[in-house]
Amino acid sequence: MIGTKSRLLLAAAMMGAMGLGGCATKDYVNKQVGMVDTKVQAHDTRLAAQDAKLANHDSQLAGLDKTSREALERAEAAGKLAEGKFLYTMVLQDDGVKFRVNQAALSDDDQAKLNAFAEKLKADNHNVYIEIQGHTDASGGKDLNYRLGEARAEAVRLFLNKQGVALNRMSTISYGSDDPVQSNKTRAGRAANRRVVLVVLS
Repeated sequence: MIGTKSRLLLAAAMMGAMGLGGCATKDYVNKQVGMVDTKVQAHDTRLAAQDAKLANHDSQLAGLDKTSREALERAEAAGKLAEGKFLYTMVLQDDGVKFRVNQAALSDDDQAKLNAFAEKLKADNHNVYIEIQGHTDASGGKDLNYRLGEARAEAVRLFLNKQGVALNRMSTISYGSDDPVQSNKTRAGRAANRRVVLVVLS
């Protein structure tokens, strides 16, 4: 039979063990809570970064002109952009010398500019996407102008491909006479409207 002193010692030992178990359990819980807090904080940081990226992207879109904004939206919809950033534009147009009425042939000056353009793309080493937009004046009918705008854009696309720009990095779209930059009532205005715009995105 266990004496009173022994019973007291046993009870004290059991209480001590329970106390130690309680401390171990509390430490374990605190450790797990800390790990969860760290994960939540990392998740919140990622969400904040994504929100900032979206806000920056929306700000970029708002700052672009209509032509560049639409090109960026089309490229994103087609899944052709890594970052969705507008880089710059280039316009082929010069007092009616380039793209004469009903013509899609590139002048020597156009070809020189496109050569320089292709070299810039290679030097920049960007994984870019280029939308080539063909425009006309209002001299012909609507269907003819759409076909002519497409022919002008396609002439540029094929020329750039010969300079080493991959075909899958370029697309063409024709606006025909729908998006003039000047009045079609003057000779100078019509010449300005006969153009190709290259929008470069990455």
